[in-house]
Amino acid sequence: MEYVRRDPQASRFGAGQLSPQRRAADLARLKSEHFDVLVIGGGVTGAGAAVDAASRGLSVALIEARDLASGTSSRSSKLIHGGLRYLEQFEFGLVHEALRERGLLATRLAPHLVRPVPFLVPLTAPAGPVGVPQRVWHRAYYGAGVALYDAFASASALVGRLLQGQPTRGMPTHRHLSRGAARRLFPSLREDAVTGAIEYYDGQVDDARFVATLARTAASLGAAVVTSTRAVGILRSAREVTGVRVRDVESGEEFDVRARTVVSATGVWSDDVSELLSENGRPAEHTGLRVRASKGVHLVVPRSAITGDAGLILRTASSVLFVIPWGGHWIIGTTDTDWNLDRAHPAATANDISYLLEQVNQVLDRPLTPDDIEGVYAGLRPLLSAEAKHRPGPHTRDEQTSALSREHAVVEPMLGLMIVAGGKYTTYRVMAADVIDQVARRLGGLRTHGGRVSGSRTSDLPLLGADGYQQTWTNRADLARRHGLPVGVVEHLLERYGTLTGQLLTLVSEDPTLGRSLEGAPEYLAAEIAYAALAEGALHLDDVLARRTRISIETAHRGVDSAEDTALIMGRVLGWDDASRRREIDHYLARVAAERESQRMPDDATAEAARLGAPDPRGYAAA
Repeated sequence: MEYVRRDPQASRFGAGQLSPQRRAADLARLKSEHFDVLVIGGGVTGAGAAVDAASRGLSVALIEARDLASGTSSRSSKLIHGGLRYLEQFEFGLVHEALRERGLLATRLAPHLVRPVPFLVPLTAPAGPVGVPQRVWHRAYYGAGVALYDAFASASALVGRLLQGQPTRGMPTHRHLSRGAARRLFPSLREDAVTGAIEYYDGQVDDARFVATLARTAASLGAAVVTSTRAVGILRSAREVTGVRVRDVESGEEFDVRARTVVSATGVWSDDVSELLSENGRPAEHTGLRVRASKGVHLVVPRSAITGDAGLILRTASSVLFVIPWGGHWIIGTTDTDWNLDRAHPAATANDISYLLEQVNQVLDRPLTPDDIEGVYAGLRPLLSAEAKHRPGPHTRDEQTSALSREHAVVEPMLGLMIVAGGKYTTYRVMAADVIDQVARRLGGLRTHGGRVSGSRTSDLPLLGADGYQQTWTNRADLARRHGLPVGVVEHLLERYGTLTGQLLTLVSEDPTLGRSLEGAPEYLAAEIAYAALAEGALHLDDVLARRTRISIETAHRGVDSAEDTALIMGRVLGWDDASRRREIDHYLARVAAERESQRMPDDATAEAARLGAPDPRGYAAA
């Protein structure tokens, strides 16, 4: 990219490393530079906004109070999808936009992170002649919906070919299945629960890894990216925002970051940023944007608990339920209820878990029990209250939150401060482009390298690890042979790091002990733990076990059996002494114990109280 603000002597891969040394350097930049754009929030939208702004040649800083993707963006259904159910709500524009983005991600921007996953839409009706009209109607109704879904995807692909010369569909088309074919593909379906099915495809992603890759891509373009930095105040001159007061959570130091524009991409914390304005006499409600938090709970069970080669999308009384293949596991979700308690640690309750098991067991030949559950996680969706649709009749809590639009909004409550909220994970790039377009209009006459601020360039900007991925994947057997590794290990690395895999293989070459499996999680290499601390900005044990890897939800021990080994590897990179390493382990064990306790509680209030019993390792040194 000709507008990149980075050392021209540094490679893109090297410039994208979020190492401990890079954090110190970027902290110094926060204190000394005057940025064009300061982004608050290290989720998918904030990281996407940083990439968009940096790729336009703007000087950019990204701050995040905790860890990359530590909020909503690591607790999703792990799907890149158009939202098949939004067709029923006549959200045609939203579906079309999301399917276009799905195609871009799967074929051009992040093919190493986004890949097709098949789903079945089971068709149900009474047996015998009495059920014939219902069977015909269901197949016609759902078949038309899936056909329209595919038509939108194909239209987006056609536009991509015409405008950019590259296909952007990235997913196979749907097909109709008989009862027998559906049960051959998904043998765990109860025979009396299905009369046939429609198979279609959507995209799957490791959401937390995607955000980390986005943040590293922003860093590779010259952005300063610093986690554990909390915005504690808004700087202003008269009625114009001029920066943010920031606290380094790790040290407790506070300092000012100067910026021509500030972008808040904080999701369910959007109202908190608005509240910072009220300290200067401007009430938060005057921003014109209110965000509601909707809690979504997911269960993780082993692949052996359900026999099937595709996912399921099931209708419930108030929403939809997904059963999603996830490596050696299944993800089952989600719930959809209001959450008005602590937003950093939403808690799943015993009732949430029972609800999900009850719903999925209606179609399984072997019912799942709590003993089958390996992991549970809860996340909060940011929904725009102003976009609520008014429907006649009483609403359950599920219906109230499900009725809110997934459209996004950009507002400028004060000159120089832009708030972007709402939307879907899949359309993060559109949200990022919209808010940076507003930044560009605000900057007006600002010129970069001889020209005005350009339009968004991210539809043609592969994320780190995407360049050359297809060829590397094709040659994976040769790559494995050269490094003396099983092909399966190389495939695992390529699907997580893309062409950055070479960096991990170099680590193993330099220190063969990193080529071993991690204690308690044999599917991960020790090198991945070291790399998380060396290059991916991980500062704490929780960052690695919950987000850089997914050990906290993929193992029945929830990372407890891996904590000692992980802390030992991380500590060597981050310089932890014995006391620091022990403290990190104790914090993580307390977190797991608190989560387990919360999941035995009957309601949100008691579950939250249990979850808050675990301290946060961030800020310990400062305290």
